[in-house]
Amino acid sequence: MDKTQNITEKLIIDFIMNYMDKLFYFCLKKTGSSTDAEDLTQDIALNIVASLNKGIVPINFSAWIWKIAHNRYSLWADSKHRRYELISGVDISYCEIEDNSESMLNCMIKSEQLSCLRRELAFISSEYRNILVAYYFDELSISDISQLLSLSIDTVKKRLQRARKMLKEGMDMAREFGSKSYKPEEVYYTNNCSKPGNKNQPYSIMEHKIYKNILLQAYGNPSNAETFSLELGVALPYMEDELEYLTRETFLIKKDKKYQTAFPIISASAQEKSHVAQLNAAYEISAALMNFVDKLNDVLKEKGYTYYGPYQDYESAKWTLIMLAYDYFLYKKPHIRDYTERPDNGRWDIIGYQSCNISEPKYVGNNGSHYGFQQFKYFFDEIADRTPDWLTDEESKVLHDFIIGKTEINDTNIIADLLKYGYLRKKGEIFCPDVVILNIDEINNIVKALDNETISELTQLADVNKNLLKSLYHEISKIVKSDLPDIFSNDEYQSNLAISCCYFARGYVMNEVLKSGWLLPANQVSPAIGAHFYI
Repeated sequence: MDKTQNITEKLIIDFIMNYMDKLFYFCLKKTGSSTDAEDLTQDIALNIVASLNKGIVPINFSAWIWKIAHNRYSLWADSKHRRYELISGVDISYCEIEDNSESMLNCMIKSEQLSCLRRELAFISSEYRNILVAYYFDELSISDISQLLSLSIDTVKKRLQRARKMLKEGMDMAREFGSKSYKPEEVYYTNNCSKPGNKNQPYSIMEHKIYKNILLQAYGNPSNAETFSLELGVALPYMEDELEYLTRETFLIKKDKKYQTAFPIISASAQEKSHVAQLNAAYEISAALMNFVDKLNDVLKEKGYTYYGPYQDYESAKWTLIMLAYDYFLYKKPHIRDYTERPDNGRWDIIGYQSCNISEPKYVGNNGSHYGFQQFKYFFDEIADRTPDWLTDEESKVLHDFIIGKTEINDTNIIADLLKYGYLRKKGEIFCPDVVILNIDEINNIVKALDNETISELTQLADVNKNLLKSLYHEISKIVKSDLPDIFSNDEYQSNLAISCCYFARGYVMNEVLKSGWLLPANQVSPAIGAHFYI
């Protein structure tokens, strides 16, 4: 007897410590009212404790608790429904619609259903909700509503009858919000842009969590406003407004009262498969690129020509040259059209990426400005922080003037900044640029003048790079296309953008090149590595 009592006491303590809070939130989710949730939680707890005191020892304690919880909730819901019908005296879906009838709101207050009524109004579409609010809350007559909404009296009556039925069905239902209502997902974007909108679209929209999760919910899953409302836990009047806004801004496509995302979002699964493909190909591609860069340097050096310019040494320049070679040999689909025209004079496209656990490789970007300046930005080991994100047009022009030999430059503030970031260095009284210089026409002319055997050797090395990168492109193309919904996989422009965003990843090559020891560590080369000028 004492042993059974000890077990019972332990189970009761376990229940109080580990299940009471969970039960309350279960009840709150089911009832939509904190008062009702407290009452229902107490009822469930009393039943559980009473059963345990009778000596019941469940085999699966957790399953037993939740079975009782669900059973007591079912009894509570049935009792509440019967109580409402007894108090109101009638089923609301069959109430006769008369201008002088008692306000339904008063009935709801009498039956303690006001919070439930408000909840359900939040999930009824505007064409019905507006009539319900006008009739029951604003207490307008049928004829007044007809004039207010520019509808016939017959239409108002039919919609009101339908709305009351929808309201009753909803009030009998224990609605459950989707996971995005309490756990927003993250989605990232690549912006392909020739001109943002006047209101800084798409950036100004892409940064909001609610918009990200609307777009995730709608991706490959055309949904109506009510579905979005439940999934994200946002009342329908507000959700309808957000959906229409995103449609106007061309982030959503609306068809037959359903919305779907207007651009590809690459799933975590497709990203992971592309990641594996990139990793498997990176070693061979990196080796071929390094071979080509070194061979070109050796060939042109024999001719007395430094094709990366007179300012950076070869070890510093290689950080730039390897990325230039990668970009040059990338397999590229023929360009179909310019970026899409958008509201507010924008011209841009975006590709989304579902959040996933891939942390490598580190990102290598390429920022530019006018006068021919560009810079590869290496976002690892704090390399990108050594120089500014971009140069202003004025700074770029001053640096360009030094490169072409102008010496009478009076803007001391800009010169000081260029010195600070390492784009310039001072030799005595002379300022020297510290960037790679690329004269493409001159390089092409010198290469054309090489003997046939050397040209053939360079061509073969170039073809190896092209074929490796083309093979990788086709592998990633299959992965991404099989992942896209038909609306995008059948759209050549959109699918090409999505494929190129998974395929074009300099970081995989950079990781392999650094591991090989072909590049000196960043702290042993020019502070402005990656900076280059086309002249």
